[in-house]
Amino acid sequence: MKKRKRSFLTFHPARVIALSFALTILIGSFLLMLPLATVGGSMRFIDALFTSASAVCVTGLTVVDTGTYFTEFGQIIIMALIQVGGLGIITLSTFFIWSMGKKISFRDRKIVTGSFAPTPEKEFRSLLRGVVFLTFVIEGSGAFILWLRWMDLYSPGKSLYFAVFHSVSAFCNAGFALFPDNLCAFKDDLAVNLVITSLIILGGLGFFVLMELADYFKNRGNNANFRKISLHTKITLTATAVLILGGTFFVFILEKENVLQGLPLKSKLLISYFQAVTPRTAGFNTVDIGMLANPTLFLMLLLMFVGASPGSTGGGIKTTSLGVLAAVVISKFRGSDVAVCFKRTISSQTVLRVVSLIVVSSLAVVFVTMALCITEAGWLSHKASRGFFLEILFETISAFGTVGLSMGITAGLTPLGKLIITFMMFIGRVGPLSVAVVMGQKEHFARYGYPEEELMAG
Repeated sequence: MKKRKRSFLTFHPARVIALSFALTILIGSFLLMLPLATVGGSMRFIDALFTSASAVCVTGLTVVDTGTYFTEFGQIIIMALIQVGGLGIITLSTFFIWSMGKKISFRDRKIVTGSFAPTPEKEFRSLLRGVVFLTFVIEGSGAFILWLRWMDLYSPGKSLYFAVFHSVSAFCNAGFALFPDNLCAFKDDLAVNLVITSLIILGGLGFFVLMELADYFKNRGNNANFRKISLHTKITLTATAVLILGGTFFVFILEKENVLQGLPLKSKLLISYFQAVTPRTAGFNTVDIGMLANPTLFLMLLLMFVGASPGSTGGGIKTTSLGVLAAVVISKFRGSDVAVCFKRTISSQTVLRVVSLIVVSSLAVVFVTMALCITEAGWLSHKASRGFFLEILFETISAFGTVGLSMGITAGLTPLGKLIITFMMFIGRVGPLSVAVVMGQKEHFARYGYPEEELMAG
């Protein structure tokens, strides 16, 4: 029998997801190039591609001001791309097919469950229903509160439009804003700060965590249905809390003599808290990022690199990777060769995957930063004493973490630089290991092993 060759387009779940994102980005690019989408006529393809990729990859980096450059039609296209990118085109299309009573293929079921749940045993229909239901309930609640708050500033229709756009952008961790200064005008506004950060945090936790928490609180009084919180959720919640609280503390300390100087305590706390939450893949800001001190920028680089959690709308290496890495180090210090966390042993396959993810992600950041240092050296060489390296590194990690924060160089990037950042946003959203699967010919499963041998390390 003749053996059938494997094609590059073999429908591996990672390839389907990557191709669906790429196709959506291209469609979005052509829609944004329509004269109807912009105020001043047709948009250049490279800028439309960059904006579409930023929206679909829920990043938030922009080469033009979203609120003034695009018409309402263009802004609605961006919001739709954000929503599609946050949930995934496969998830949305599968939901609509299922809603019409059509049969869902095994491949699509595998893709959807693999995108949002750590184990394939999660029941498909309840997972799909829960993802879509939670998305619109949380976004709707956030939009309602923002609408009530902004009715004092704008007409009911305009305030509703702004509320829906920013609620979708925040929950999907996109960071697109319709205000020229992002959210700097609301740095003292308690309601806006708490709503936006709550949406960012909920979107960044991941749908599996949200559904498990909802199930836990719903059934905690019912012993028959009571289910313990999984290790995935425990690590996610712990890492998220540590990063937010630690980030808030350090931003407050590092910026008290800088951007926080002279402000009342309430404003200092709100600004510190907001800037600790938003680097976790959101991209909103209530202060000028370029005015922050170098230690704060370095802290934000670390937060952006970690990013959100698996199965969420955010990017980065994910909070669970940080948790697994911490468990490995702590277990090693305790003299154990097995990673243990919350009285559970973490499998060696998970540890290997985390290490591979961190290494590949770090290499991607290194190569893209180096490439941008070459392509952007011409116009950035005049930058101030800090030099342009930090700005380029910040832009690169922001793109990888699908964050959207920038030190102000995005609009001035060369066409090649924009293309490089576009690819980095794609890697950050789809995942570096998934991109490796897409680029590879096939998965390799070893049928034999080699003898083990010790070597010196450290």
